[in-house]
Amino acid sequence: MKIAWFCIPAHGHTNPTLGLVRALTDAGHEVFYFSFEMFREKIENAGATFIACDGYDFEMEDKENADRVGKDQAFAVELLVSSTLALDEMVTEHIARIRPDLIVSDSVAYWGKLAAMKHRIPYVSSTTTFAFNRYSSRYMKHGLGETMRMLFSMPKVNKQIRRLQEKGYPVKGLLDIVQNDNDTNTIVYTSRYFQPCSETFSEKYRFIGPSMRPITEPCEKTAAQTVYISMGTVNQNREFYRNCIEALGKTPYQVILSMGTNPDRFEALPDNVRVYERVDQMAVLSISDAFITHCGMNSASEGLYYGVPLILFPQTPEQDAVARRAEELGAGLRLPSTEQDDILKTVTRVLEDRRFREQAEKVSDSFKQAGGIPEAVAFLEALGRQAV
Repeated sequence: MKIAWFCIPAHGHTNPTLGLVRALTDAGHEVFYFSFEMFREKIENAGATFIACDGYDFEMEDKENADRVGKDQAFAVELLVSSTLALDEMVTEHIARIRPDLIVSDSVAYWGKLAAMKHRIPYVSSTTTFAFNRYSSRYMKHGLGETMRMLFSMPKVNKQIRRLQEKGYPVKGLLDIVQNDNDTNTIVYTSRYFQPCSETFSEKYRFIGPSMRPITEPCEKTAAQTVYISMGTVNQNREFYRNCIEALGKTPYQVILSMGTNPDRFEALPDNVRVYERVDQMAVLSISDAFITHCGMNSASEGLYYGVPLILFPQTPEQDAVARRAEELGAGLRLPSTEQDDILKTVTRVLEDRRFREQAEKVSDSFKQAGGIPEAVAFLEALGRQAV
C-alpha cells in the first residue's frame, strides 16, 4: 500500500505520527511524507520518503501569519488557499507519480484533504488534538465578537473558495474544508474516555491513545515527591517561572523545570530546584507526582499516561479545551493565577489529595487499553484494501 501523508510544520502535530509511520513502513507499506526540512531527519528515520514543502511561497511557515490566523478568519482562509495553491503543482506531480492508495492528512493540514478531494483519493484525518464536532466544540471558548467577525468576513471567504474551485478543487464552502463529519475516517491520538463527547463520534473515528516515546535518559528521584514544570518550547513567561522557583524552593519537593531555552538566566537556585534547557520528558514524568503544564495535547497526555495529576495553566483555546477535560475528569486542577501563594496552594492540594492521582490513573488506564498503533495500522490497511 502507498500512502501520501501531509502535516503542518509543528512538532506537536508531527511527533505523534512517527510511531505509526514507522509501523507502516516496517510492515512493508510505502509512506510519502509531505513536510518541511526541519522534520526531514525524524521522518526519514521513521522509514518514510520525505517530500519537502519548503520553497513554494508556503506562507503558513511565517510565525507572524500564524499568530494572526487565530484572530482573523478571513485572513486564515486566504492563507490556507494561497498555501494550497502554492503547493498545487508540486503535489499534483507527486500524486501522479506515486499513485497513492490513501491520503492521510493532519486535521489542520487542509491542503492534504483538498488534494484528496481533487484527485479522488480516499482520505483519512490524523487528529493530534481532540476531535471536534458540534458537541465537543463547546470545550473551545468562542465569544460573540469572534462569531460576528466570522459573519462579516464571509464574502471574503467565498472569494477564496472560488479561487480553489477555479483550480479544480470540488469545494462548495468553508465547511467542506475545515469540518470532518461522522463519515470521515479519522485516527485520534487519545482514548474515548479522555475525548470529550466521544459517544457522538462514529466507529470511523479510531481513538488509539497517545503516541508515547520510550525513555532514553533515566531521571533520578531525589525526594519523596517530585514536581515537574514545563510550558512547552514556545512560552517563555520568566515571571511565572521565577514565581514557581520562589514558591516551591521553600518546600521539600524535588522540582524540575524544563525551560525550552537557555536556563542560565536563573541564578542562585534553591537546592531542591533544577532548571534545564531540555529534559527527557518521559523520564521526568515517570518519577513525577504533579505536573505544572500549559496543557498542550501531547504534554498533558504524556503526564496522564504516567498517572501524574496535572496543574493546569493553558495559554490558547486548544490548550484550554484539554484543561477543561482534565479538570472535568478530576485528573487536574486549574492554577488560579501566577502568584506564588496560588502556585504553592495548588501544588500542595494536588499532592495531598489522593483523588487527583486516582483520576489521573483512570485516564492512564484508558490510554493503555486503547488499540494503539496496531489498531491504526489495521485500520489503514483495511481502508487500503477497499481502495484497490
